[in-house]
Amino acid sequence: MAHPKFLGGSMLIDEPGTRRRTQRTLHPLAKWPVLGIAGVLTLAHAIAGAFGDYWIDEVYMLAAGKYHPNWGYVDQPPLTPVIAAAMDFIAPDSMFVLRLPAALATGGAVVLIALLARELGADRRAQTIAAFAGATGLWSNLIGHWLAPYTFEPLLWTALLLPLVRWLRQHAQGVADDRLLLVFGALLGINLQLKFQVVILCAALLISALAVGPRAVLTRPMLWAGAGIALLIGSPALIWQALNGWPQLAMSSIVAQESPMLSGGRGGTAVQLVVYAGVLGTALVLAGLWLLLSRSWLRPYRMLAVTAILLWVFFVVTAGRPYYLIGMYGLPIAAATVGLQRRREAKPPGWGWAAWPVYAISLVTAGMLIYAGGSINREFSAAITRIDSDRVSDRIAQDVSGAYLSLPAEQRTRTAVIGESYVSAAMLDVGSEHHPLPEVFSPHRGYGYFDAPSDEIDTIVYYGRDAEELRPYFTDIRPATPGEGLKGWIATGKTQPWSTIWPALRSL
Repeated sequence: MAHPKFLGGSMLIDEPGTRRRTQRTLHPLAKWPVLGIAGVLTLAHAIAGAFGDYWIDEVYMLAAGKYHPNWGYVDQPPLTPVIAAAMDFIAPDSMFVLRLPAALATGGAVVLIALLARELGADRRAQTIAAFAGATGLWSNLIGHWLAPYTFEPLLWTALLLPLVRWLRQHAQGVADDRLLLVFGALLGINLQLKFQVVILCAALLISALAVGPRAVLTRPMLWAGAGIALLIGSPALIWQALNGWPQLAMSSIVAQESPMLSGGRGGTAVQLVVYAGVLGTALVLAGLWLLLSRSWLRPYRMLAVTAILLWVFFVVTAGRPYYLIGMYGLPIAAATVGLQRRREAKPPGWGWAAWPVYAISLVTAGMLIYAGGSINREFSAAITRIDSDRVSDRIAQDVSGAYLSLPAEQRTRTAVIGESYVSAAMLDVGSEHHPLPEVFSPHRGYGYFDAPSDEIDTIVYYGRDAEELRPYFTDIRPATPGEGLKGWIATGKTQPWSTIWPALRSL
């Protein structure tokens, strides 16, 4: 009898000419290199997050979760607002604590990318390269310490793909554990509470499985049981959307309208959807997709490459945000590192030194983007508010509070504050902790679906570029704070009830 041995990592030979399948032995996890990279990245973002003012989406998350808790919102599910409110409850006004979950999520995604590489057969060296590529992405380092839904997306999408990749590996070996599909469903439900883009990912996965297989996954009862678990977990946000006329669907046209400003239109989006992976990451993503599509040893995972391409096409055609694909970077990066490992094992290259300049450039670029996040935040806030300050949110609340306190005490009982945009309204809501303000409203985006002012309110302190949208409904409008751009206005002499005014003002 021949001695049993592994053949290709997935077959055993017991007798001459006789083979039986077995589960492939994975390489040990490169625990210390991977955790070291993830730890340094987390620490860098935690330190960066301790300084500066709120990012525009971040202050909205905090205001929504703290002052307007709900099962759902116009433009996202409730998970990120809940996290923001919880962090503020633990340590009020602490930017470090507020942003700590974002920093941990950014570092955690790196560990999961290394685990994906390990599932594909990566040894310690390849796992470390995959982790390094994941840690030096452009977009993830720019926003890695901001508490926003897209900061958590790489972690949760990569976590979602991990049990699916393991199931695909096991299925190719004939020993698949279908309980992994239940885990997939549970993670899908958590994703549904973060961002609804995961529904598009699932549609692409379904199309890819039908197109290139394995179609067997669609026949597994556990998959559909997992889908039921996902719907159960995500049902609060989905029910809220249904009861409010699915405003999330209307947001897609708003995103398309903003595309030229944010990414240069569809052409810019097409490029940025890929290059946001970083210097090393972009090379590995492109190489990994090619390997997944062309190499027989990666055939079990080909559907995931097709999924990534379908998503890229969809997001370009619909003029989506240029960061919508970042959650898919991990898999092609993992495939590429395993491809490099196999090449190294077959014939050690004599030009391995050439990779070090790429590593160095990737590291420097990532560090620059961590630093640039604070600068971009300040410049963006200054551009939309015309206020040059490290704490724009506090300055806005202070100015509007001064206008509010200038009113007679009796009139203040009938006064509310309205922000022109959801950003200014969120800054005022958060700033009301330190500056006296009445209840804050806004007809814009998510705030427009919060409560409207009551009919007892007949005076408005309005914060915006101008108060023209109020003129049909108030007889007197006058400036209340000095300055150009955004400033305070006081509107009195209400002519119609809020049940008429608010639907007319509300806009996405």
